[in-house]
Amino acid sequence: MLIAVNTRLLIKNRIDGTGWFINETLKRITRDHPEHDFVFLFDRQFSKDFIFSDNITTRIIHPQARHPFLWYWWFEISLTLVLKKLKPDLFISPDGFLPLYIKTPCIPVIHDLNFYHRPNDLPRMIRNYYNRFFPKFAEKATRIITVSEYSRKDIAESYGVNPEIIDVVYNGANEIFKPASEIEKNETKKRFTSGKDYFVYAGSLHPRKNIFSLLQAFEDFKKETGSDMKLMLAGETLFTTPGLKKKLKHMDYRNDVILTGKVSYEDMRLIISSATAMTFVSHYEGFGIPVLESMLCGVPVIASDITSIPEVAGDAVLYINPSKPETITFAMKEINTDAKLRENLIEKGFVQSKKFSWDKTAKAFWESVEKVLNCCTKVHKEDIKGHKEKEKNRIINNIND
Repeated sequence: MLIAVNTRLLIKNRIDGTGWFINETLKRITRDHPEHDFVFLFDRQFSKDFIFSDNITTRIIHPQARHPFLWYWWFEISLTLVLKKLKPDLFISPDGFLPLYIKTPCIPVIHDLNFYHRPNDLPRMIRNYYNRFFPKFAEKATRIITVSEYSRKDIAESYGVNPEIIDVVYNGANEIFKPASEIEKNETKKRFTSGKDYFVYAGSLHPRKNIFSLLQAFEDFKKETGSDMKLMLAGETLFTTPGLKKKLKHMDYRNDVILTGKVSYEDMRLIISSATAMTFVSHYEGFGIPVLESMLCGVPVIASDITSIPEVAGDAVLYINPSKPETITFAMKEINTDAKLRENLIEKGFVQSKKFSWDKTAKAFWESVEKVLNCCTKVHKEDIKGHKEKEKNRIINNIND
């Protein structure tokens, strides 16, 4: 069968969390299923690194879709025309967007509904687009893939979708994430924190990531303990985080907060692996990949006790209430002083992390695809059978006449 895939987020050296999901899943699916043909649909020139196997062909569709107006143009006009010509048996959209006026069976991957629950965290045009169109995408979908049971329930309840058509396909983590050697840890600390121990947050500096509470908790931790620990924020600002510069400026311990900006994947691995603990205190997560990455790196995790995080982390993290900075401060003090607690969390983290891998992701993803393909095959056979019955009846009627 012919399967068309929206691959516009596969951009070399600019792959984010969703991009890794697309990259690692499609790499395995196309390789493991040579009996099917795939068409990758890009919105710009692409790297040959993303052509994973011989059963892949490509199309570049203009314009580049990086703005709400251009999203609409790309999906509803340009992509729609291409799909009508290709006539694929299935269209897969790993970023959740769908063209609404095609008859092709569709599987969007709706990672979470952060824009529905926390609309003010996004620029107005983007949140308006998401909240106008994603309910339509969910209604249009033949099946939906999401990345946690939490998100499955959330999508079903928020959009009135039958949960039976929503499949959970957990994320994996990049294979680069593994424990650092003591030499690597010492060198990383020299590079970023003048040799000091530190807490780390990894990810975009986005309002729903609760950076303000993390900074307040760290400030209180420093005041209460007199520790020389640092806090490293490893990631770039996504959209805007109002007041972040002002908050940093007025901190008594501003010099102990390190903002790295965007870093390479190898540096991120070293930064996480060399930390005393990951502090992942988000208000909302559909999965929470940094939690998994930290467990793989052998680093204890302080994490929020809400949304999808307990599902991903199990009993392998130290939970806090993200709405109460004092609980984050208390967890920081516990992690910093209790070696047995750290060891216990690290051991549990290694066990919990084995539940997730990109191989498992690809397998579960393909099971969802097969549900649609098998249904399409059944419908096609029924159509043929129905056509033959009609033709038979027509011939019989002609004879009788």
